[in-house]
Amino acid sequence: MTLSRKLFLVFLILFGAQASLAQDDEFVFYSDLARDWYQGGDYFEWTSTTEDNNAKKVNVFFRTWGDETKPKLVLIHGFPNSSFDYYKMIPFLEDEYHIAALDFPGSGFSDKPLDGYNYMLEENAEIVDHFVREVVGFEDFALYTHDRGVSIGLAFLGNYLDDPNPGYTVNYHFLSNSGMFLPLANLSPGQLRMLDTATADQMLTFQAGQRRRTEGEPESLAFSDIFAFNQGNVSLIYVGRYLLERQANEVRWLENLPRSPVPVAYLWGLADNVNPVRISNHVWDTYLNDRPAQSSFWVLPTAGHYPQRDNPEEVAKVIRMALTGQLPDREEEDEFMRSYGASRALEDAALVGHTKIEALDFPSSIEYTPSGYRVID
Repeated sequence: MTLSRKLFLVFLILFGAQASLAQDDEFVFYSDLARDWYQGGDYFEWTSTTEDNNAKKVNVFFRTWGDETKPKLVLIHGFPNSSFDYYKMIPFLEDEYHIAALDFPGSGFSDKPLDGYNYMLEENAEIVDHFVREVVGFEDFALYTHDRGVSIGLAFLGNYLDDPNPGYTVNYHFLSNSGMFLPLANLSPGQLRMLDTATADQMLTFQAGQRRRTEGEPESLAFSDIFAFNQGNVSLIYVGRYLLERQANEVRWLENLPRSPVPVAYLWGLADNVNPVRISNHVWDTYLNDRPAQSSFWVLPTAGHYPQRDNPEEVAKVIRMALTGQLPDREEEDEFMRSYGASRALEDAALVGHTKIEALDFPSSIEYTPSGYRVID
């Protein structure tokens, strides 16, 4: 790295980090969507448990919706986004559920230290535990996870299963599009560049020099504001290192699924080019198909990587059916698929069903022979 590059990065880290402390009040929003999301939230303080973070304190942004007496739902976001990823889906559920979501450090409206802070998945799982116990006080809730958040949710699930007295009950577990098994992912060059210091430095320089969007389509403008908040365009390059942690732990985390008694609904947007449906097929066949606890596998044919944005009403429908006991047991699955499929629209989620390979015994009075089909006397 050249001396000028080093000096630039030192300036970015030192002065950028200082500026972020005051940015909450001084930040200029160009998006009403983003401003409303920010103003509807609150913060709690978290002390990092990752050794190399030296007990650094960060402020974590969160929001809640709905009646506190309703069933509880916790939403866990992925990379490179934040809780705002669910903004289209929440209106379809907030009348029936008390919903909580947070932005992990380095993302959304949470703190984004640029002084060598490590944004770890294992620690994020601990943040979820603290959030549900100490911040929102949920004693019984469903967990919806997406993308990077799936790994956080699986690590959280392992901690939950290993704790004889977690202090709460996870009543349902939703998983959505994610590179949760990296050997089958189709990672982009940009994702890989974050994992090498030389190319990451080039990305930092590029990101720091980008002009903010000040007008445009409402959703894109909102994401632009949120990425810019507290220099999120820079911090995400460090958050992106989570792929290294996922690679080292993904099988151990996935193995929490077959030992979990928590019902699972697995949703996958079919048009995801980075995390193709081959990932969901592998995870379903290896970890979910044969487990004793109730599981269902749903494919959303018109959705891509973000089903909660591409087809939010349909995702909300699957969540609602799962949480109100409308999904079939394994014995009832075939009949459900026939009746449900007869009335579904093209964009609706399709239930895939369990794999059951067994010899068929047709109740027929006709038999096949090479000479022809013959009536049995």
